Amino acid sequence: MVAFEEGVSKYLNYLRVVKNASEHTLRNYSLDLEGFKDFFESQAPLQVSAVDKRSIRAYLASLASKNASKKTVLRRLSSLRSFFKFLVKERLIQHNPLDEIDSPKLEKKIPPSVTYAMIERLFAQPDLSSYLGFRDRCIMELFYSSGLRISELVQLDRKHFDEKNLRLRVLGKGKKERVVPITKTAAKWLLDYLNHAERCCAIDDHKAQVDEEAIFLNKWGTRLTVRSIDRKFEEYLKQSGLVGKITPHTIRHTIATHWLEKGMDLKTIQVLLGHSSLATTTVYTQVSSRLKREVYEKAHPLELFKKETDL
Repeated sequence: MVAFEEGVSKYLNYLRVVKNASEHTLRNYSLDLEGFKDFFESQAPLQVSAVDKRSIRAYLASLASKNASKKTVLRRLSSLRSFFKFLVKERLIQHNPLDEIDSPKLEKKIPPSVTYAMIERLFAQPDLSSYLGFRDRCIMELFYSSGLRISELVQLDRKHFDEKNLRLRVLGKGKKERVVPITKTAAKWLLDYLNHAERCCAIDDHKAQVDEEAIFLNKWGTRLTVRSIDRKFEEYLKQSGLVGKITPHTIRHTIATHWLEKGMDLKTIQVLLGHSSLATTTVYTQVSSRLKREVYEKAHPLELFKKETDL
């Protein structure tokens, strides 16, 4: 008999050691599994062998009664499915109770994308006469140049910037490393920011550099956080007068769409963005009806036949 809590501990350790999962991923799995355990436990500890399809359905019914979104239900089910799959693999249970449970279908949302004119307007907001404003413009240029995730940008160190070859070494999801090229424009902004006269001085609204490894620093001279960048983007969006929501992730979607419109192939975009599946990248073709039509025509058997007969 294995207690649910013990099984969770083994599973999280497996994710940490074998799968090299990030702390963010581990925290999410832990919260999802803890929520499931709390639903069933009153006095006696829950045993993993006691969980069956009725237990799962009772739990799903409780989520429905709380008006949980489909996205939340899907995530919880995914966490449970992976957890029990691990228990079966380790022979701690014989059957995965999730095998008989279907997941609700989640409608795929088309990623938001904005025009280049809107990008220019947003990028014009930081005060370049200010060291911190210069930093923010540099961040914007880097987002649009490379399609980085915000979590990837804040982790960048000086050693990750290959100035000669205009490349960045990025640590993505699942701690997977990839090399991303950047434009000459973005590289110049980055070099000018790293060599900014105020970086090593305490002037007006910021302290001198404390963290000598991190590329992007906050006003205290230490590594900039995800939340700080989000807040700055919200401020600049208000200043710009643009309607809607433009976040660093919006810019990531936008540059992917612009790459497609300029003729870059999906496989290359997949590598640049660090997507584990090509299916994730394919969703960008839905942003534009023109793109969708072009991709369809290139892949359609009749179109391929026409090309062969034209040879």
